[in-house]
Amino acid sequence: METNGNNSGLSLKGTVRAICISDRRGIEKHSVEEGHFMPDFGIEGDAHGGKWHRQVSLLSAEKIEAFRKKIWVDYGAFGENLVVEGFDLATLPVPSFFAIGDAVLEMTQIGKECHSDCAIRRQTGDCIMPREGVFARVVKGGTIHTGDEMKLLPTPADLPLRAAVITLSDKGSRGEREDKSGPLIVEMLTATGYKVEEALLLPDDAAQLKTQLLRLADARQVNLILTTGGTGFAPRDITPEVTLSVAERNAPGIAEAMRYHSLTITPRGMLSRGVSVLRGKTLIVNLPGSPKAVKENLEYILPSLAHGIRLAAGLDGECARK
Repeated sequence: METNGNNSGLSLKGTVRAICISDRRGIEKHSVEEGHFMPDFGIEGDAHGGKWHRQVSLLSAEKIEAFRKKIWVDYGAFGENLVVEGFDLATLPVPSFFAIGDAVLEMTQIGKECHSDCAIRRQTGDCIMPREGVFARVVKGGTIHTGDEMKLLPTPADLPLRAAVITLSDKGSRGEREDKSGPLIVEMLTATGYKVEEALLLPDDAAQLKTQLLRLADARQVNLILTTGGTGFAPRDITPEVTLSVAERNAPGIAEAMRYHSLTITPRGMLSRGVSVLRGKTLIVNLPGSPKAVKENLEYILPSLAHGIRLAAGLDGECARK
């Protein structure tokens, strides 16, 4: 299997110290000697199984041992499914792939928000799951036992670029208007070979948008986030400001190119305030709100995006034209 070498230099093996399940969400899990991992579902009998990206949760045994210096916690107390020794899991890139016996897991997210009623946080003022826990989906099924070896697999070189789409619309979020722009972006990205991990519909709310941009860029580490809506002059059009607030580097050429292209169609193209920026290895681009403008702009920039995205992710080595 051809690989991209992203996992070179990292620990390649660890040991499963505990397998934990629960029949309800939001409670501590209990240890079992073996777990039946089902493809694209999770662990048989566990409440977090289902067709989503957080089918299995993992915590490093070393992080739990360090936390036990504050207060004793059993394995499963943080809601984790697998306790693994030998990996600093939260430092691995998304996606990473693990083999445990016949089962293969794909890591899909680092960390999550802590439950508001988290008993451990109430007792200690701290919970390690939001910063140290990671989540995975089951790519290949199998039975896993306590004591099994877990191997970090090389990342395949032919993985599609991963994207997320966010529609900003007060009326759309209230169900008063059909979102046509978001599904159109998903369709165009998919047709171009991207894997769309999430498509969200949010109100024009700065706090909600910032939370999702940070989660998608930092925790899910998608390569591309496309927003639609909220780029005009209306008082609640806050998408550019929120996008700039999470930016680590500017990438103005993309937004400038869209405005240039829009001006060849309508003079109102100058009224778009959309921006394009980088956060870590994630490119974030603000598209207009109307389906017509989305199609016109995305068709114009899409052929050039993949090369820039791959450069940002360290997958391509040079930018010079040949």
